[in-house]
Amino acid sequence: MVYPRWPTSGSPDTRRVAPRIPAAPPGLRFGAASLVSLAILLASGADCAAQDGGSLVLSSDARLAELASGLLPDLARRSGMELRAPVRVEERTRAELVRYLEHKLDEELPPDKAQAIVDSYALLGLVPPDFDLRGVLLGLYTEQVAGFYEPDSTALFVMDDQAEADLRGLLVHELVHAVQDQSVDLDALTDAERGSDRARAAHAAIEGQATLVMLEYVAEQQMGSPVDLSRIAGFGALLRQNLQGVRQQFPALASAPAVLRETLIFPYVEGAVYLQERWSGGERIVPFADDLPLSTEQVLSGGRAAPPVELGLEVEGGELVHDDVLGRLELGVLLAEHLGSGREALADGWEGDRYGLVRRGDGTRVLLSYTLWEDAEARDRFTEGLTSALGRFGAPAVLETVEVSGRPATRLTVGDASGITVRVSLTPSG
Repeated sequence: MVYPRWPTSGSPDTRRVAPRIPAAPPGLRFGAASLVSLAILLASGADCAAQDGGSLVLSSDARLAELASGLLPDLARRSGMELRAPVRVEERTRAELVRYLEHKLDEELPPDKAQAIVDSYALLGLVPPDFDLRGVLLGLYTEQVAGFYEPDSTALFVMDDQAEADLRGLLVHELVHAVQDQSVDLDALTDAERGSDRARAAHAAIEGQATLVMLEYVAEQQMGSPVDLSRIAGFGALLRQNLQGVRQQFPALASAPAVLRETLIFPYVEGAVYLQERWSGGERIVPFADDLPLSTEQVLSGGRAAPPVELGLEVEGGELVHDDVLGRLELGVLLAEHLGSGREALADGWEGDRYGLVRRGDGTRVLLSYTLWEDAEARDRFTEGLTSALGRFGAPAVLETVEVSGRPATRLTVGDASGITVRVSLTPSG
């Protein structure tokens, strides 16, 4: 889990707690919940463990061990989860982080995969055709990352350039992940094979819990008295409003395309809003198992939306080189980009989707996207709104109203799909 640094200076008011936010981009898994195999970093320093008397924390840094061991019991209580084993905490340099990120980009986002993602989003008009996804991601993570929890090594890592005032907040956030990882398989929940939207929803539950616990801790430290954020009216509006200024504080984040920027921000902000709303009912639910959101629509609706329907595509007449789910979040970003801010609500009523990037025999690529809607009215609102913006896509585009297994749907074609046949299957997700 990657840590978003939350400045704590200024008035003791939750409206002034602002996130420094990285997360997983479309098609890239390591930045969210699986910064796996830290052997490269672990090999760079001696392992002379120091631990507190209660054996809650293991570390080669006595200061980190003391800080973390003082925080862990309270964080387990706040999160509603049980601390079952000691947690390892270590410090790394930013140069070590950069080397590691470069290694993981090569491993998990090779050039062919990165190009397929760029081609898909370029056809949707969300990034330029020559967009350097790998370079932008490296810049974002280099600028943003302050610390992270790595499930495979069950270790928490903090950057050695963090100000003392920020260190406790960093540790709070990542120690929640350590407690989570003792109860659930974080890697499995955010596996890219589940589809980007479903993985992002799980990521929102994971990061939302860590962020909300951290915010509550920081608010209490500032105010000098207990704070229960589940009782703060208008919490979501306050957090989103505060975020507007943060977007401009970090050049790499501010200059990133909206689809990348919004998906980076989503798990932390909307995940925290989602869980705060669930907690406002009086019970601090643990957002996993039966309470795990299965789509970004469920996160945005506070858990009220129905489970999504999963679609599958089979293609003839071309090679399916990449396929994934846009989901309610990215569909909203697409609408805002092409129709203007505030038009995201045209994606309300989303029930599931699947897009495929198909390579024709002549090497050209076409994007085919099918979206299910809860009723014909939702489908028709979306179709009427987006049709006026089809000229903003990366190739000639057609949006049609269709049915998939008797259910209202839309089919978006971007590029020349002549000679290509697509069969769509659907399975309700559980």
